[in-house]
Amino acid sequence: MDTHISIRDLSVEFRVYGAHGRSLKRRIFSQMSGGEVSAGEGDSITVKALNHIDLELSHGDRVGLIGHNGSGKSTLLRVIAGIYKPTTGSIRTTGTVGALLDPASGMDVEATGIENIYLSGYMLGMTKAEIDRRLDDISEFTGLGNFIYLPVKTYSAGMYARLAFAISTSINPDILIIDEGIGAGDDAFMERARKRTEEMLATSGIFVIATHDQNLIKSFCNRTIRLESGNIVGIDSI
Repeated sequence: MDTHISIRDLSVEFRVYGAHGRSLKRRIFSQMSGGEVSAGEGDSITVKALNHIDLELSHGDRVGLIGHNGSGKSTLLRVIAGIYKPTTGSIRTTGTVGALLDPASGMDVEATGIENIYLSGYMLGMTKAEIDRRLDDISEFTGLGNFIYLPVKTYSAGMYARLAFAISTSINPDILIIDEGIGAGDDAFMERARKRTEEMLATSGIFVIATHDQNLIKSFCNRTIRLESGNIVGIDSI
């Protein structure tokens, strides 16, 4: 299958309520590192995270999204992954999408590691039979041992991230989306995670990563897209 992503005149806005106080407005404006902020209706302000984005990605593209924090990189990843819906414009994708984004997404801290594998697996589009077949591999990859049978609320941050990573990478998507900010535990596990990511990259049609690491971009990407204040300000080949 030839994978494809087509984005047309796409904008994403977030409405923030309870912003009537001048001190709050000053804090928001002073702390915003990207995006456009404007007055909304009544007791609200509107943050435009992406502003009329046009983008075409084709089979074989390995793209590094670059720009300072708040420039819109993570928002664009979440739009491609289907987590955020456009306020205006459209996005069309050909191929299945797998995303390594927020490790907390879809996890129930009251449930066990095993139960979360099934819960997150369903959210990734897998059937119970598919999860059953992959359960041992996912459990082993986490390296959690018997902790896999305990509630996730008893996990350390590293254990939590390892479980989330193992679940997220249990599928082989046509389009692979990664936020560099995702963590996966100690150095030994990070090396295993890197190898797993490279394996997924080798089989994916399109790869998109948001990162500040130029070495990572040089190793894996053939294009960069620079975002600034929710706008694409440059597209370059590597």
